[in-house]
Amino acid sequence: MGDSETDLERDAQSRKAIDASARLPVVFMMASGVFWLLFGTVLAFIASFKLHSPWFLADQAWLTFGRVRPAHLNTMIYGWASMTGIGVLLWLQARLSRVRVPLRKSLIAVGVVWNFAVLAGTVAILAGGSTSVEWLEFPPWVAAILGALFVVVMAASVLTFVRRNVEHVYVSQWYLFGAVFWFPFLYIAGNLVIHGTGASGVAEATANWWYAHNVLGIWFTPIGLAAAYYFIPKVIGRPIHSYYLSLLGFWTLALFYNWAGTHHLIGGPIPLWVQTVGIVASMMMFIPVITVAINHHMTMVGHFDKLEYSPTLRFIVFGAMSYTLVSVQGSLTALRVVNETTHFTHYTIAHAHLGMYAFVTMVLFGSMYYILPRLTGREWSSGPLIRAHFWTTGLGMVLYWVGLTIGGWIQGQMLKNPDIAFIEIVQTTLPYLWSRSFAAALMSVGHFIFAYLVGRMLYEWATDRGKDRLPPMLGGDQ
Repeated sequence: MGDSETDLERDAQSRKAIDASARLPVVFMMASGVFWLLFGTVLAFIASFKLHSPWFLADQAWLTFGRVRPAHLNTMIYGWASMTGIGVLLWLQARLSRVRVPLRKSLIAVGVVWNFAVLAGTVAILAGGSTSVEWLEFPPWVAAILGALFVVVMAASVLTFVRRNVEHVYVSQWYLFGAVFWFPFLYIAGNLVIHGTGASGVAEATANWWYAHNVLGIWFTPIGLAAAYYFIPKVIGRPIHSYYLSLLGFWTLALFYNWAGTHHLIGGPIPLWVQTVGIVASMMMFIPVITVAINHHMTMVGHFDKLEYSPTLRFIVFGAMSYTLVSVQGSLTALRVVNETTHFTHYTIAHAHLGMYAFVTMVLFGSMYYILPRLTGREWSSGPLIRAHFWTTGLGMVLYWVGLTIGGWIQGQMLKNPDIAFIEIVQTTLPYLWSRSFAAALMSVGHFIFAYLVGRMLYEWATDRGKDRLPPMLGGDQ
């Protein structure tokens, strides 16, 4: 009994030391991410409102739809999701390897420069300097800075793994290392091919969709799944259902996802075999999706009641279920008979948000609810506000997806009919665009609630750093 208590005390001290090493770089990354979340939220609402009320801010060149929309997209991808994702990645790797975070000062410097790079890129877009290549609208010199900064993140990840104090390699580590090693290659190759002389015309469009599709699939998806595989068992207190199923899901994701992006070019002036490869790869994605869904569901069986009191679990499970839904929808959309209706419609926008928001963003919210109290030693200040955050963002996302999915399908059917005037199609979609703005407003409320909760926690931590105390309920699982 004495040895057992000693081991528990030793484990607790080890976790405390690991969290202390992660504190500044991870908190800085997450706080920066929340700032870009709010900034991107404002841009998103402006862009959404312009779709049904084009007179809104029409006299401001910097705030035209063609500038605001890509600025929103890039601040959310490279600001909110990437910076917060890096924070989650660093903490998870340190905890799973049971070692302190290396290169801490360098990582903080990376965070500072990353913020300035995203700010410079966003200003460039709003000023009219966009490259007009979707998901790569930042000027090439900004992209070069972000690519160089990620080398430090990769180095920290490798050092963490090399110095690990455990023999077993957890499935979350597989996904995290996939993200760390895949994304730099993807980002650098995408920029060199598209902004260099390697591709033009049709080849550039093909490279663009190879990049844009894979940013979600081999950068954000591995981080999201790694978090789900860690936090679901951690919160409910039981191991994952099947380690071997999780490995099958990882390797099939690695094998098939990177080929699937060309299904966005069905019907375009590219070789049919390239389109067919994208379709086949999209169909094969049912394998990793089903294995992940089975693993998560079977792990949760008998523990769904914990969703009531654990904010971490609530957001993570919502995100995990959304991963299954967005993946199934994406595979079905790759079918030519479906794609001929959904292509170039609001349906595609709904699908993209189901992946980047309902899955990735909700998982990042859940991860922060678990991680930040452990790093700051402070408890979340309000349970009701946490629940308000969940319901405004969750219901807002459901309304957003349902409205644009239905509206986009109707829009696609009408576009295929040459006897229908284009202005009639525009008028038909207006109610669905209003529902989009209402949903955006609802989600915006949730974002500002979350920012308040994070800001209050960080303020209390900053004013009480001299006290080394831990809250009675670590992690905010209330």
